[in-house]
Amino acid sequence: MKLVILGGGGFRVPLVYGALLGDHAEGRVTEVVLHDLDAGRLGAVARVLAEQAQAAGVPDAPAVTATTDLDEALRGADFVFSAIRVGGLEGRAADERVALAQGVLGQETVGAGGIAYGLRTVPVAVDIARRVRRLAPDAWVINFTNPAGLVTEAMSRHIGDRVIGICDSPVGLGRRVARMLGGNPDEAFIDYVGLNHLGWLRGLRIAGRDELPRLLGDAELLGSFEEGRLFGAEWLQSLGAIPNEYLHYYYFNREAVRAYQEAEQTRGAFLRDQQARFYSELSKPAAGVSALAAWDATRAEREATYMAENREAAGVGERAAEDLESGGYEKVALALMRAIARDERTTLILNVRNRTTLSALDADAVIEVPCSVDANGAHPMAVDPLPGHATGLVCAVKAVEREVLSAAESGSRATAAKAFALHPLVDSVAVARRLVEGYREVHPGLAYLS
Repeated sequence: MKLVILGGGGFRVPLVYGALLGDHAEGRVTEVVLHDLDAGRLGAVARVLAEQAQAAGVPDAPAVTATTDLDEALRGADFVFSAIRVGGLEGRAADERVALAQGVLGQETVGAGGIAYGLRTVPVAVDIARRVRRLAPDAWVINFTNPAGLVTEAMSRHIGDRVIGICDSPVGLGRRVARMLGGNPDEAFIDYVGLNHLGWLRGLRIAGRDELPRLLGDAELLGSFEEGRLFGAEWLQSLGAIPNEYLHYYYFNREAVRAYQEAEQTRGAFLRDQQARFYSELSKPAAGVSALAAWDATRAEREATYMAENREAAGVGERAAEDLESGGYEKVALALMRAIARDERTTLILNVRNRTTLSALDADAVIEVPCSVDANGAHPMAVDPLPGHATGLVCAVKAVEREVLSAAESGSRATAAKAFALHPLVDSVAVARRLVEGYREVHPGLAYLS
C-alpha cells in the first residue's frame, strides 16, 4: 500500500513513520513517498527515517522515496497525508506580527492569523484535491494541514468524503481527562463536538458510565490536568464541559493577546528559528551527527514550550510532565488508514462533512465529531445539540470560514476583509481592512486578492 506524505520535509513526519514501523499486519503501508518543494528538507527527514528504521530493527520497514514532483508523488497513491505549510514558518511568524501590530491575535489557526493562513493555503489545497481526483481518484486524503477544518472543507468540494481531517487536540484532551478519572484512555468514549480547534468535551464514558460530572464536581481534581489549570475550575464548572485548549484564545482573549505582545518571541518565530537550526545541522556531513537524536531533542523542546503564552496568561507555569503526551495525530492517521484499508471498524474524532449531525449547520459544513469508520470512510455519529453559547460561536466561526473560501475562489479583497471583520476576535471593520493590506504586503501569495 502506497502512502504519499505532502509536506514530506516537515518536522513531524518522523512521527507518522514511527507509527508505520509498529504496524506489521497484512495490508500495511509498504511504500512511503515524501513530497516537498524543498529538497534539502526532504534529505534531512529521509535521514531521520532511515535511522528510525535501523533503530527499530524492522526488516520490512516501509520503503522511503522522496521527490519534489507532486504529480509523480501522487500517481498510484492509496492514501495521501497532507501536512503542508504554505509560506513556511516565516509566513507563520509574519501572520503573528501583522495581527499583533493591530492589537489582535495572530495564532495560526485562530482569529486573524488563522484567516491569513487559510487565504494563502486554500488555493494550494484545492489544486492538490484536483490533482488527486485526476491522478489517484481512488485515494483517500487525510488532511492535517491547518486550519484543518477549513482546508478539509475546501478539499471536500472537489473530492467529497474522500478527504478526512484529523487533529490530535481533542484526542489528547480526552486521554488526559480519562487518566484523571482513573480510566483507560484507549477504552473511553469521548463525547466531543464542535469545529477544529473550537470544540467541547461534554462527556466521557468509561464502561458505559459518563464520568465527566464526577470530574466537574471536584475542583481539586479539575486543577490537576492541563485544561483545568488553563481555564480554571470555576469556569469549567460554569460551562459544564471541558473546552478544547484553543478556546482559551476566545475566553481569555485580552490576556492571550497581551501575553503574545509581551513575549520575547512569538510561537511562529520560535519554531522558525528552532527548525532552522535543526535543518542546518542535518545539512552538514553525516559523520558524527545522529539525525534521529537531533530530531528527538528538538521535538522535546517543541512539546515543552507548546502554548507557553497561554500558560503565562493563566499564571500556571511550565507544562507538567504528564501533559506532554499529545493525542498522537500519527496514531489517529494510522487507525484511520487501517479502518478504511482493512475494514477494521473503529471510532475516531475526525473532521468530516456535517450531514445532519448539527442542525444549526448545513450538510456540507465540516465539523469535528466522533465518527464510525469502516471501508466506506468516516460517518459522523449522532450527537446531542450544543448549548446556545457554543452554537453561536460555532456558527459565527463557520460563517468566517465560508467567507475565506469565497475570497479564495473569487480573489475578492472585499470578501477577505469581510472574513476578518466577522471573526469574533477581530473587533473592528477598520482593523479588518488594515489586516488585509498588512498581509498582502508580507505575503506575495496573497497578491491574488484585488
